[in-house]
Amino acid sequence: MKNTDSYTVLTGCDPRDYTNRRVAVAMSGGVDSSLSAILLKEAGFDVVGLTMHLWDYDRSGGKTNERGCCDLTTFEDARRAAFQAGIPHYTIDLREEFERTVVNDFIEEYLAGRTPNPCVRCNTLIKWEALRRKATALNCGLIATGHYARIARHSDGTFSLLKGMDPSKDQSYFLWGLDSRKLADTLFPLGTMTKDETRRKAAELGLATASRRESQEICFIPDDDYRRFLRERFPSGLPPQLNEGTIYTVEGTPAGEHSGSAFYTIGQRKGLGIALGRPVYVTSVDTGQNTVTVGDEEHLLNDRMTVGSVLWTRGFPPADEFAATVKIRYRHPGSPALVKPAGNNSASVIFDTPQRAITPGQSAVFYYGDLVIGGGVIGASSYSDVTSSF
Repeated sequence: MKNTDSYTVLTGCDPRDYTNRRVAVAMSGGVDSSLSAILLKEAGFDVVGLTMHLWDYDRSGGKTNERGCCDLTTFEDARRAAFQAGIPHYTIDLREEFERTVVNDFIEEYLAGRTPNPCVRCNTLIKWEALRRKATALNCGLIATGHYARIARHSDGTFSLLKGMDPSKDQSYFLWGLDSRKLADTLFPLGTMTKDETRRKAAELGLATASRRESQEICFIPDDDYRRFLRERFPSGLPPQLNEGTIYTVEGTPAGEHSGSAFYTIGQRKGLGIALGRPVYVTSVDTGQNTVTVGDEEHLLNDRMTVGSVLWTRGFPPADEFAATVKIRYRHPGSPALVKPAGNNSASVIFDTPQRAITPGQSAVFYYGDLVIGGGVIGASSYSDVTSSF
């Protein structure tokens, strides 16, 4: 495999690995980014703190996110951490870019019957594009974040992403959109640490955010009510996908009414509002017809899928077809599969064993051990060959 040749794992905190030592740290006001800035400063980097203003929470029902990236508390916590680190700090207004590239895409994907992952898009297009442009304007040749991931430098001078050392916090899944060029100028100071070590070190340094609770919600929907969010984006009238329609069984029998096909996702069981005498799950969503189909759990098992918008981390796939471990969502442990790259930045994936609830719109990430080979966005999946074996 081309992707598995010899490589060196970078620590993410050693100035000797870089010719340019001026680094912009994306500071969210949380413990991870705050500690990253301090560690880089202590290591001898010339550090600048940048906090992104991405969203106004009065547009989200007035509720703020405790771990948010856009409220006054966040900005103050980031400024305080920058002051403690002895580095300059700037707040960067990226609201327009964020809404255009992340929020609008989120809405469009749901209306198309897919379940998007806005964090992947934000990392790729906001942190490593829009924020990077601001960093360059400040003469920063490097960018750093508090992600739990690592970077490998291959013998041919290309770079790859590696899982973080803490398996419970590894965030490489959300970073598959970073190619070799972007990784060459990126630092992950926490990649070799566990979350517990991060909190202990932050507490030793007296960081106010050392024990701050983390939020798992989408940053621009802090109450986690994406149905409310979608409805409020259409004050002049809801599109058909957000109106009531019919729920069908996989046999084609009407089973009840739904509140809007865009509000449902593959594998969903709760909130269906129907009683068939047994547990049923969403197996497909057709927003064009505004229908939702439900079936038994076995109908969620798929052994293959297509993946689009594929990015190969080093710029090329490792072979015409190759074995890899493939993750289909963040908490998915990964499963062995055969990956076949195809044209138009796509790939087909055939799993060794059927997987549950492969969801269009989510990310598929290809791993070889800890090494990220590439990733893409899940398209169609098939369970026809699987259900016949039951």
